[in-house]
Amino acid sequence: MIDLLPIAAFWSLALWGVASRKPVLIYLFFATLPFGAFAAIPPFLTGGLTFTPTPLVTVLIVLRTFCKPQGPAEILSLALAPHRLMLLFLFWLVAGVTTFFMPRLFENAVMIVPIRGILSDTAPLRPTLQNLSQFAYLTIAVFSVFAFAVSLQSAAMRQHALRALCLGGAMTAATGLLDHASRYLPLDPLLAPFRTATYALVTDVEVLGSRRVTGLMPEASAYGGICLALMAGLYFYRRAIFDGTLRNVWVPMIFALLTLCAWLSTSSGTYVGIALLLGVAGLEWLVRANADSRRFAIYRRGLGGELSVIIALLIGVSLLLIVRPEVLAPVFELIDRMVLQKTASNSFAERGMWRAVAWDSVLATHGFGVGIGSTRASSSFVAILSGAGLVGGALYYGFALQSLLRPTAGTPIESQLLISGFRFSFVPSFVVTLMVGDADFGGMTAFGFGLVTALSITNARRTENLAGTALHCALHAQGQTRSANAHATWIG
Repeated sequence: MIDLLPIAAFWSLALWGVASRKPVLIYLFFATLPFGAFAAIPPFLTGGLTFTPTPLVTVLIVLRTFCKPQGPAEILSLALAPHRLMLLFLFWLVAGVTTFFMPRLFENAVMIVPIRGILSDTAPLRPTLQNLSQFAYLTIAVFSVFAFAVSLQSAAMRQHALRALCLGGAMTAATGLLDHASRYLPLDPLLAPFRTATYALVTDVEVLGSRRVTGLMPEASAYGGICLALMAGLYFYRRAIFDGTLRNVWVPMIFALLTLCAWLSTSSGTYVGIALLLGVAGLEWLVRANADSRRFAIYRRGLGGELSVIIALLIGVSLLLIVRPEVLAPVFELIDRMVLQKTASNSFAERGMWRAVAWDSVLATHGFGVGIGSTRASSSFVAILSGAGLVGGALYYGFALQSLLRPTAGTPIESQLLISGFRFSFVPSFVVTLMVGDADFGGMTAFGFGLVTALSITNARRTENLAGTALHCALHAQGQTRSANAHATWIG
């Protein structure tokens, strides 16, 4: 009965979001991101399959966005326009064809590492339920981009989404801190009802005498990945938040807590991502500092405060090292163990084997791939190529590049800030997924894709309206001139 209470609470919020005219589902989407170990539908009703909250909320967002008379027309207008979502739609079609036909066409002819089963050995390719489940998750991610591209065309909705992003960061930090506190306090009965997934949950692993923080995710690397994605989003999108208190007070606090939780996850991929985030943040700061002070004043806002924080941190760490030089020894030891010595670990060798086998499956199928969910890859790049083939991979990465290159010249300030924020926030998580990701690009990336597509549509309409207004004024002025000339001729 206790396990059913969180499920009842989730579905109560979800049904409220469906019935309400307020953007409840957007807030619920971000708030459920850290609940990756929670089965929102009792597994005994699904034959043992686990449906986590975020994909279910995403389905509700898609249905609410397009379940209306003009919904199919909106989908087609997005899917058939090359400058909107055509590349992503074609990727989904190619992935679907590959997933439903290639496991049968190349059955027993290609060796793969199955999603379920012995993870350290290969097996012949054959169709499985994992093809359907993984393609279903990819479908949800793809069409969530469509839904966000429609719903985020409103400036008010974009502000709600940014506030929801802050809520998601706060929930992720809270779940991580509760998990960490459960080592010292009897909190396991409180967390257990949110750890009901049927797949393996790795929540009790220790590194150098400390238990890895997993929050309410299946494992530490998954939790660290969520922390990293939210940290990047909060840092780079924050300047587009209109609410000054939220932007200047709450966002830094949430960011600091997420940084702590990401560190406690002791995930090597997350550590690499944090280093990348610091590097990208430094590059972004230099770009803003060298921007024209009159044309790009909004970009330069907060530069002094950010520099002051960095200097204060450097001074504080330096003084600490002078007084207690041994205080950072555990930090260096942890980085050495989780990052520098990672190549000597069994997991590194195992993941390398997955990538090699997945890449060999691409070559063995002459570039057609073996279908989404057929083989483990431990790399989003290899997973997409092995799942959707070379054509599908070219379409997906072409769409990603198109999204990163959305123009900002002549667009409103908010649009410039959000598109710039997407470009910088995309890099850290993307690089990490090249090491530990899969074909499903996830909720945060889908949100970014949908956001910049919505902005490009809004900006195009704005340009068309301005051009139409200018043409109307020109025609009106021309008509007035002709009338005046005719009147002068009649007088003469």
